[in-house]
Amino acid sequence: MIAADISAVLPEIVLSVYAMGALLLAVYTRKDEVAQMLVWATSGMLVLVALWIALSVQDSRTAFNGMFIDDGYSRFAKVMILASAAAVLFMSQEYMERRGLLRFEYPILITLAVVGMMVMVSAGDLMALYMGLELQSLALYVVAALRRDSVKSTEAGLKYFVLGALGSGLLLYGASLTYGYAGTTQFAGIVTTATEGELSLGLLFGLVFLAAGLAFKVSAAPFHMWTPDVYEGSPTPVTAFFATAPKVAAMLLFGRLLHGAFGEAVADWQQIIAFLSVISMFVGGIAAIGQTNIKRLMAYSSIAHMGFALMGLAAGTALGVQAMLVYMAIYVTMNIGAFAFILSMERNGQPVTDIASLRMYSRRDPLRALAMLVLMFSLAGVPPLVGFFGKFYVLTAAVDAGLTWLAVAGVIASVIGAFYYLRIVYFMYFGEETEPLDGEVQPVLTVFLLASAGAMVLGVFNLFGIEAFAAAAAATLVQ
Repeated sequence: MIAADISAVLPEIVLSVYAMGALLLAVYTRKDEVAQMLVWATSGMLVLVALWIALSVQDSRTAFNGMFIDDGYSRFAKVMILASAAAVLFMSQEYMERRGLLRFEYPILITLAVVGMMVMVSAGDLMALYMGLELQSLALYVVAALRRDSVKSTEAGLKYFVLGALGSGLLLYGASLTYGYAGTTQFAGIVTTATEGELSLGLLFGLVFLAAGLAFKVSAAPFHMWTPDVYEGSPTPVTAFFATAPKVAAMLLFGRLLHGAFGEAVADWQQIIAFLSVISMFVGGIAAIGQTNIKRLMAYSSIAHMGFALMGLAAGTALGVQAMLVYMAIYVTMNIGAFAFILSMERNGQPVTDIASLRMYSRRDPLRALAMLVLMFSLAGVPPLVGFFGKFYVLTAAVDAGLTWLAVAGVIASVIGAFYYLRIVYFMYFGEETEPLDGEVQPVLTVFLLASAGAMVLGVFNLFGIEAFAAAAAATLVQ
């Protein structure tokens, strides 16, 4: 039994041991000299573990008496989390080094956060859920404030910590109510108690508080207040990380909780998730219109995109879960490319985040401007780019589940969102030219930018097979 349990959780153990080994190496050597090596080694380790999980063919299995679930759904999530974390580390190495931020703690904290995310998406118990969530959160609070000499970075870390504690409190209160009325913390036990039409008032309140806590973690409105300030104040590579892997982990944990623990009471939580979806789409879209800082704009953009992903969950069907998985995979790919471009925005060696600094950028670097145009169009959901298919999947799932009103709201919100994406394109191709940005760009950033933009174009043929993988993963969750 112990061997089977360890086998199921082996990738998490390997990464944890690696993080502790890296910490010991850094402590007993010259810390600054090993920081760069640790970034490359950690990136490689994350890629290797992602390949290991992707290539392992296993039936669904549980460990530690149902507290840990290893199935197609969790493996799909872990590959996305590991790949996006590795990509961000690859992109960030030179940026962090040039600004004196490349400390040995950075890759180790990212690794520990990833371990927490992997535990989150495999959680089969409220206790395991909370352990994974807090391991992720504590590491993220620290990396948000990594730029110690910056008031904004310190403020970002403090705001994230205080509001994160509030979100965790809501989640814990919901977990305690759920345990009190269900008599168990295991999802498999809760699902037998939480049946449609028989959900007690206490259990319903527990569900609401759990949903509120997780809505904070995915930065869904009205629990989004931390997102713009944390995105703006954190070092840009850390912001890129916030916009990718943690969003995947929290959203897929949301799906795990709703279908794993409350899957027999879809009608009781569908309206809650639909409400979060609508509010997120419109708050994110409307608030982004007035932003001049591109990092704050991407923060509000992420809030709107989480609203679309929640639309897939609100459907309450296997098709809805599949649509959410496809959407998150596309969203992460687009964001990696967009942040590769943002990381390269510099003037005289200093980072620039003002959107107006991109005026007539296409004259100076037409290829990178074209790649950014493709990504902005894809984020806006303009056909026939891959971003359009992501939105099409969640809209179709909502209509299929009888939530036509939600799909209509999604279309309207998508039109609103197109404005601020197209405004960036307008600045790059039209208007008066301003003081140019630095012409020299790190090759690794250009590679990620072009690869992401290329995926948005080439993926229109078969989405690189993501649809089939997502369908298989959804089938293991919703049976």
